[in-house]
Amino acid sequence: MAGALEGTASIDELLQKGDHGIATLTGSNGEVILVEGKAYHASADNDTVVELRGDEKTPYATVAQFVPDTLFHTKVESHESLYKKICSKMLSENVFAVVKITGMFKHMHIRVMPKQEPPYQRLIESARKQPQYRRDNVEGTIVAIFTPEIFHGVGSAGFHAHFLSDDTTFMGHILDFEIEHGKIEIQNCNTFEQHLPTDPSFLNKTFDYQNITKDITEAE
Repeated sequence: MAGALEGTASIDELLQKGDHGIATLTGSNGEVILVEGKAYHASADNDTVVELRGDEKTPYATVAQFVPDTLFHTKVESHESLYKKICSKMLSENVFAVVKITGMFKHMHIRVMPKQEPPYQRLIESARKQPQYRRDNVEGTIVAIFTPEIFHGVGSAGFHAHFLSDDTTFMGHILDFEIEHGKIEIQNCNTFEQHLPTDPSFLNKTFDYQNITKDITEAE
């Protein structure tokens, strides 16, 4: 959020840590989703989705070896209603959770973060320029990370969710959706590991924390 956008870990390294998750690439370049051990990237430059090679670098990611402990099905719900239902079935809103939603979506509204070039600005500057896309009656998968309010800053409090269509032509960070029918799987996580960069661009950077909490909320 404060402009440390140099990639420091490879996608291959992420996939050794987890088979589901969300991320971005160097310069906050687009959106990344990890599903079933594969990583896909959506670019704001040309509105395309590609499977990543593995050598690409990321400045931010959240991944998990997905082993769901809760499962249920749903029909015709807004994202607000479904998120409330998911929270009611989670172990607690005070622990992290990974959520996977597969099904048919009546409406999906996403955005894709545009890439920055050095010197990097705060992420909020990119977020205010992000292109948005909509698609109706689309089948696909949502991977969402739930961050407890107490850990806001480690991630964005609440649900941070990315979507990938089954035909891998439509993908991005979710702003809004309505589901027609689907399967919801939840993995409650009472442990998390945070890995910090050790490269000079991070270690030698002076961070401006002014409005950081507000910026996280607006950007995500």
